[in-house]
Amino acid sequence: MIVLADCNNFYASCERVFNPKLKNKPVIVLSNNDGCVIARSDESKSLGIKMGEPVFKIKDIIIKHKVYVFSTNFALYGDMSSRVMSILRDKSPITEIYSIDEAFMDFSSISNYSSLAYDIKEKVSRSTGIPVSFGVAKTKTLAKVANHIAKKHADDNIFIMNDSDDILKKFPISKVWGIGSAHSGMLINYGVKTAYDFINLNESWVQQKMSIIGLKILRELRGIRCFDINEHPKRKKSICTSRTFPKDSNDIKYIEQSISNYAARCAEKLRKEKSCALHIGVFLNVNRFKNTNKYQNTFKVAKFEVATNDTMRIIEVSKLILKSIYRKNIYYKKAGVILGDIIPENQVQLNLFNNSFKDIKIRTLLKNVDIINQKMGRDTVKFLAQGISRRQKLKQENLSPCYTTRWEDILKINF
Repeated sequence: MIVLADCNNFYASCERVFNPKLKNKPVIVLSNNDGCVIARSDESKSLGIKMGEPVFKIKDIIIKHKVYVFSTNFALYGDMSSRVMSILRDKSPITEIYSIDEAFMDFSSISNYSSLAYDIKEKVSRSTGIPVSFGVAKTKTLAKVANHIAKKHADDNIFIMNDSDDILKKFPISKVWGIGSAHSGMLINYGVKTAYDFINLNESWVQQKMSIIGLKILRELRGIRCFDINEHPKRKKSICTSRTFPKDSNDIKYIEQSISNYAARCAEKLRKEKSCALHIGVFLNVNRFKNTNKYQNTFKVAKFEVATNDTMRIIEVSKLILKSIYRKNIYYKKAGVILGDIIPENQVQLNLFNNSFKDIKIRTLLKNVDIINQKMGRDTVKFLAQGISRRQKLKQENLSPCYTTRWEDILKINF
């Protein structure tokens, strides 16, 4: 059996662990620069607050219902996630960390999987305070369905799916894992409204309309395992770093410095994975809630002569792309850098005129920069194009303490 462990309302739950007064109170967590809602407690959901809702649109609800609002605290969430995933790995023979708050576990070799699920749930709750739901089924896709039932209807947040037909008859096709809005809309137009309708379709028709992935989802819903548990995550196909600005800006120096920081962060991620990228893209987005002109978001891609993870080269090219897409009369809300065509650094094909001695010096320099920043803190050493300030300051008016990662924020108990 496959088990999906999913932390309930993870970001909101992390805030509650160290602040008991938030229990049974509406809580929301905002995106970078306190822009949009990215996490909600069940109480907030019941108030009609939607994911992605700009915070300025729900100010009346926040005030009327005394909603607790928090800025994203990724240091806290990342550390709490590591603690939860460590417990899951200790308890399960095979574990795939799927996201910051989800993990698949393979219980095929375990006879009493029900007892183990309850044991893990209790251990996570006791050790971290994070509530977790468990969906148990024959395949990954069915485990996703089971987890949905566990969250909504199971008192103990554990649901074991032995007979799937009755459940799939009531499960909307739009909520099936892996079926996006385009495909679900197409299926609904053909009269396929539930997961049960879907599993009764002809396989050839599904493959023609939805490719091999659609066919695998169909078979998974029929109880045939097509997606394996991946203990070791595959190499990323692309890396992106982007941020929403605290306020709309057309200041080219500010945007250029931001792009340089995003490029440096992407390069750092590449080196951490021992990879190089062949393509780089830069995008600029306008504020869709305030955009009064017809100017649209812009995105442009360039190709390196040789795949690279050199911060200086990546910053250089990102700035050239920026200058080609920037318009001084436009105010931008968000910018980002994307690196694509990622390959292992030991598979990079050099050109005939490559200066190997210079490359060795650059690699040594970047390695030492990474070591210093890991030991002394991010941006202890950085490049001039990133600016001389310590770090770009995000708007975080409601940031909670980093209870588990910063000495000065550790809870103090007075006896």
